[in-house]
Amino acid sequence: MKAIKIFSIIMLFFTVNVSAQQISSADLQVTGLTCSMCSNATQKSLETLNFISSVKPDLNKNIFVLTFKKDANINLDLVRKKVQDAGFSVGGLTASFNFNQVKIDDKGQAIVDGNVYRFVNAKSKTLNGTVKASVVDKNFISGSAFKKQATTANSDAYASGTGVVNGKKTRIYHLVLS
Repeated sequence: MKAIKIFSIIMLFFTVNVSAQQISSADLQVTGLTCSMCSNATQKSLETLNFISSVKPDLNKNIFVLTFKKDANINLDLVRKKVQDAGFSVGGLTASFNFNQVKIDDKGQAIVDGNVYRFVNAKSKTLNGTVKASVVDKNFISGSAFKKQATTANSDAYASGTGVVNGKKTRIYHLVLS
């Protein structure tokens, strides 16, 4: 009986941990689209990702509204890769994160479910509920916006997108709160 209680507590911890951060949706701006065929190619490429539940294009704004499956492991780099595989570029990605008492440290960093986020415009803050944030890493914004952001990012990992966290080379996403 004691083993069952301990197992239940461990499972509860993992359940809370998994739900601490979930990206529910994102607005993905794609550059280089010139026609509906371009949009269709990008949409079909994105729909191959198993963590996306729907892709809705807005051709007037060159934006794709992505809805993610609940509790899925979302890989924003794969979203970017699928856009590039279709022959286009990401011009911007703003996601709706569902945070549960996520603490940003005094350097602007938060680690949630193994994902490392460095917030360019937030430090020593707690995030709770739905929060919109834009990814400002290379290939998620225009080249000129990336260079401009590099002057304010103040992160050793900004240029490469990776850094050493807890002794291990890790992907670090740089975000700007909306």
